[in-house]
Amino acid sequence: MRKSIVLALTLMLFTAFCGSAYAHFGMLIPEKSIITPDNKSAEIKLSFSHPFEGHGMNLVKPKKFSVFHDGKESNLLPSLKECKVMDHDSFKTEYKFKRPGMYTFYMEPVAYPEPAEDNYIIHYTKTVVSAFNEGEEWNAPLGVKTEIVPLTRPWGNYAGNVFQGIVLLDGKPAPFTRVEVELYNKDGKLEAPYECMVTQEVLCDENGVFTFTCPKAGWWGFAALNDADYKIKGKDVELGAVLWIEMIPYKSK
Repeated sequence: MRKSIVLALTLMLFTAFCGSAYAHFGMLIPEKSIITPDNKSAEIKLSFSHPFEGHGMNLVKPKKFSVFHDGKESNLLPSLKECKVMDHDSFKTEYKFKRPGMYTFYMEPVAYPEPAEDNYIIHYTKTVVSAFNEGEEWNAPLGVKTEIVPLTRPWGNYAGNVFQGIVLLDGKPAPFTRVEVELYNKDGKLEAPYECMVTQEVLCDENGVFTFTCPKAGWWGFAALNDADYKIKGKDVELGAVLWIEMIPYKSK
């Protein structure tokens, strides 16, 4: 009897651990990645989750939330309002695009303690939006701790396109970095054939470059993971360079 109880408890702990073992993603999702003159505003939501499985986690107010445009950074933290994403604490803002060009939205969160992995997680997250069919120098880095610099234009892509990026850590290419990839399964209608297919994985090459083909329309998240060279309260810190891009289907006549 005692052995049965111990076995049952062990299985419960194992299941709980596996259930929380999905990839984490900082999320910075606008309503759309291309802004047109007839609709110059877009709602942007900030959250932290397992995007394919729809499992949310609470996001405290970020340390930093800003937008880069024409070489200038603007602080957007005061514009944030509390909301719920996947039934967990999140934030949102309404942003009005006044001028043509490329807008890179960026979030640096407070370190997230993850008991299942006995570490802290910091995901430096960015998303690029094109306003009024404009935007150049989309491969320019922001100069933050770690980031994915796109080698494919990060907007205006068809579903099925190949996406390439280079992972930077402290401003330098990070060779052989593991990149986790997930589709934002917003309505929850999709199901992975096998658990291992919830999160796709690809390694960077020796130059820090990765390549991935996005087979379906929607928002795709790329999280390039490296360990920090410091600890928080004696625990390891996972640094994630996260980039979100939207893949768009062809339109029928």
